[in-house]
Amino acid sequence: MARNTPHPATLAAQALGWIDEQTGAVVLPVHTATTFLRDPDNEYRRGRNYARADNASYDQPEALITALEGGAASLVFASGMAAAAAVFHSLPPGSHVVAPLVMYHSLRRWIAARAADEHFAADFVDMTSLAALRTAVKPGRTKLVWAETPSNPLWSITDIAAAAEIAHAAGALLAVDSTAATPVLTRPLALGADIVMHSATKYLNGHSDVIAGAVAGSESVVEEVRRLMQLWGQAIDPMAAWLIDRGMRTLAVRVDRQNATGLKVAEWCSKQAAITAVHYPGLPSHQDHEVAERVLNGGGGMLGIELQGGVRAAERFLRALVLVAHAPSLGGVETLVSEPRLTSHKSLSPAARAQAGIPDGFLRFSLGLEDADDLIADFAQALAQL
Repeated sequence: MARNTPHPATLAAQALGWIDEQTGAVVLPVHTATTFLRDPDNEYRRGRNYARADNASYDQPEALITALEGGAASLVFASGMAAAAAVFHSLPPGSHVVAPLVMYHSLRRWIAARAADEHFAADFVDMTSLAALRTAVKPGRTKLVWAETPSNPLWSITDIAAAAEIAHAAGALLAVDSTAATPVLTRPLALGADIVMHSATKYLNGHSDVIAGAVAGSESVVEEVRRLMQLWGQAIDPMAAWLIDRGMRTLAVRVDRQNATGLKVAEWCSKQAAITAVHYPGLPSHQDHEVAERVLNGGGGMLGIELQGGVRAAERFLRALVLVAHAPSLGGVETLVSEPRLTSHKSLSPAARAQAGIPDGFLRFSLGLEDADDLIADFAQALAQL
């Protein structure tokens, strides 16, 4: 018997069943027009205004993100950072925000810089500790709690439902950066969050060929973010919007495969003497595994490991890899490895990185669609050269 509501994988694969009414095309066209015709009475003929604010190429990816996240509205942006910035700057002047200690470091630096410039006040806390979050929020003053789960690069997990209760009790919104989880593994809005943000560059696109961001949530929240986006000019290029829609058609099968590969590779890594720690929420040994089982539908495709021997071991391991590409970013069909001390967390001292749980010898993997046994064999031969 058919479902009343199709499975999210079906919605994604068919892009909500979109068909071009004029041509019968099953794939979206790219609308490059920057302006739209007015009637003699000065009204826009099709209700569209100007491409920075409105373009037909945005309609379908936004509708699909809305459906997958279970929200009321969505927006696509020129980058994930643009999407996050619009959320933060939609807050009233003088707001207080709470953000994670461990998170995408470029955004953490941006938040700290905005706070230093007094755009808002910010505190960074261990978002896996509900006690720490309760202590950090300031009832009546805190307007936004920003969570990132799984967090980059330790892949720690925030209890979204509990964080939402704490935020709402203080009169704040909860926003969740769900880039690493995607709506395949979790739907934060259904757990009580008010806003979901994605770096759509990553898993939503999935092919390492576009820069984009997205925000989903209630009509009122998204409308305020839209207003800022239109003022600041953070609109996505029409071709980039098309690539996001194209990528989401395979989102479910890609994430399911990366999820299975992630667990298999993580389990293998956990048995290797040269690997002193494995950061993967799907492993029972992970400190947030119990929460992950409630929040996520699997451990995902992101993996962190710590090599015995620190910097020298990491350098030798990276040089020895054959299949795995040494490059930043994540969520693509190819497996990538990066070393946070030289990329995302380069601005921190070795002591500060160690305090954040990212010691020398830490490597971050984004596992792609290769055969898991081939990846394990590549890891094994690289470890053998240490």
